[in-house]
Amino acid sequence: MRSKLFSLASLATVTLAAMAGSAHAASYAIDPAHTYVTFEIGHFGTSTNRGRFDKKEGSVVFDREGKTGKVNITVDTASVNTGFAAFNKHLQSADLFNVEKFPSMTFAADQFSFTGDKVTEVSGQLTLLGQTHPLTLKATNFNCYNSPMLKREVCGGDFEATLDRTAYGMNYGIDWGFPKNVRLVVQVEAVKQ
Repeated sequence: MRSKLFSLASLATVTLAAMAGSAHAASYAIDPAHTYVTFEIGHFGTSTNRGRFDKKEGSVVFDREGKTGKVNITVDTASVNTGFAAFNKHLQSADLFNVEKFPSMTFAADQFSFTGDKVTEVSGQLTLLGQTHPLTLKATNFNCYNSPMLKREVCGGDFEATLDRTAYGMNYGIDWGFPKNVRLVVQVEAVKQ
């Protein structure tokens, strides 16, 4: 009987500790005016093709004290923008992002790594072209501040990762020597709700 009581007390303590830790979690909404998802890929070993996605939305739950969080970002793949209409159209085609069949890509993460109170990595799953694989975004910059304009806390930073596009079935140009690795750069700011 004593061991059962001890087990119940231990379970209650762990549950209360978890609840106390989550009491510091706050919800944030992605600020589309300060959030950009861009990509870079080599072009025949000569230059670098770059593009961005103009439409994105998402949310963050962040607990700085508990060093935990969750991120959900959805990117409208049809909003790809390279500054050149013909290139945009090709990127939207079935050769690459296939926006008619796959109108969005998503990043869902629930593993945050910290150094002190700064986020250093966010790990989760990227879904692109109907394929889902692990992706870790490494922070090159991270900060939270009180916005004088919004009168709210804003947290965010610059993150980057390199992904193998062929893992998602994006094989266009591989036979011609286009690289399979794509550099993904994410600038994100989220406003506390």
